[in-house]
Amino acid sequence: MTLRKTHSRLGAGIVAALAACALAVSASPASASASSGYINGGATWTDDFGDEGLLSTSSYSNSSATCLWQQILWAEGANESDGTNFDLGDVDGVFGSNTQHATKRLQVTWGLADSFNDADGKVGGNTFGYADSKLRFASGSTASGEYLRVKYDGAVRDLDFLRTQEGRYILYTSGSQAGGGAVYASYTANYCD
Repeated sequence: MTLRKTHSRLGAGIVAALAACALAVSASPASASASSGYINGGATWTDDFGDEGLLSTSSYSNSSATCLWQQILWAEGANESDGTNFDLGDVDGVFGSNTQHATKRLQVTWGLADSFNDADGKVGGNTFGYADSKLRFASGSTASGEYLRVKYDGAVRDLDFLRTQEGRYILYTSGSQAGGGAVYASYTANYCD
């Protein structure tokens, strides 16, 4: 083998290895924000929820991150297992069978599943990502280290959220900045109940 061919193969191998490393470093895990402990966002608000951790009956099932999701169910008027609409009294931060049922109904309403039986009832990238499309700028700045207020534009009611200087989301226990206590949307604690 000639020296030129050896260098060419060695160069190609190095380029391939560097490309693989770059892909591994640049790919962010689906639960990037869950690993930080909070629902987080940065820069534009229109994609803050799509990379969140999975919420389900077995994943972060007792958390104020689940409380944020339940408020979205309430804002959308999602149907519970008894046929009534999800209400503020159902917002307890516990992702149980009622929250799962309402989530499945909402997934069908949003066109994320063809039928109730096809819906998975889990809040992952697709479901949380769809919720991104319903966030609206209220006030503040998208610059790093600044506060940002966003509104969630629900089918039945709107919600107020605050993104802190650190990028952490705060929800209001009444759904409105004017009417209730503020709590961090945490994956590791439940401040809603």
